[in-house]
Amino acid sequence: MHAIREQILILISTPVYLIFIGLEILLSNYRHRKAYHWKDTASNVYLMLLNSIIDLSFRAVYVIILDYSYRHRFISITNVFSYWFMLLLAEDFLYYWLHRFDHEIRFFWAVHVTHHSSEYMNLTVGFRSSVFQPLYRFIYFIPLALCGFRALDIMFIYSATQIWGILVHTELIDKLGWLEYILVTPSHHRVHHASNPKYLDKNMGMFLIIWDQLFGTFQPELADHLYQAKKYGLTTPLKKKTPVNLVFHEWSHIWKDVGQKNISLKQRWQYLFGPPGWSHDGSRLTSEQLRKSEDIQQNQADVSAEQRPYQVKDIPGMR
Repeated sequence: MHAIREQILILISTPVYLIFIGLEILLSNYRHRKAYHWKDTASNVYLMLLNSIIDLSFRAVYVIILDYSYRHRFISITNVFSYWFMLLLAEDFLYYWLHRFDHEIRFFWAVHVTHHSSEYMNLTVGFRSSVFQPLYRFIYFIPLALCGFRALDIMFIYSATQIWGILVHTELIDKLGWLEYILVTPSHHRVHHASNPKYLDKNMGMFLIIWDQLFGTFQPELADHLYQAKKYGLTTPLKKKTPVNLVFHEWSHIWKDVGQKNISLKQRWQYLFGPPGWSHDGSRLTSEQLRKSEDIQQNQADVSAEQRPYQVKDIPGMR
């Protein structure tokens, strides 16, 4: 039954992806917006294939673990509607924490960073996978199995919500009215992929935005004149975009940081499991530090503007 459901998902989603990607290419070209670059799109496909190979190779292992957990479940849910509704909510909630830890713990950021290394925002970026995530993602879903949700149903709901998670990677759809308060929308996800300090590590949800609103990681998309134009990709763009460096560049940096001389065991631990950007000497900044630095600079600029002498153009009503 699960195999049939998964095949239906693939049959439905594949032509939807192809149609939407084709439309996005046509519309972006019509509007003279450089939304695609063939090398970047090729990298997206390459990372998706690596992720898929690892996922398929490891699937039997995590299905067995989830099935074992289900057979030792604490409760059983008999109502069909309650079962699927609660599974959707619970799976999306746990994915939020998976995604959040991928951003806040450098060891996992080294896996997830591949998804954020594109400097473009288009539907194919949704396929730019965190290559090694299948090796540990299932751990977050073990509580679902223990709460009475079958392994294959967990995988189905994850796959279904991932379809939405891919379709929000676009610049062509503006804000969606009241849906902005409930769902993760393209507007929310543009914020998530932007490397501007105010936008870093925000809007972690896959399907529902309510988790970000509840746990303090929500940031609405601001008009360019209110903040600054969004810049996609990493705070420090990759110089080498070779197939190997795309996957392992952050691991290489971790190795160098942990191997430094004259640093303590605690500092080595921080380089491995602390927030990305942490440094013992302040040579790099975390997302929070970047935000605070930006706020300080903005406050100083505001104070400076208030203290400067009035000129004719400063007088209200004068032009």
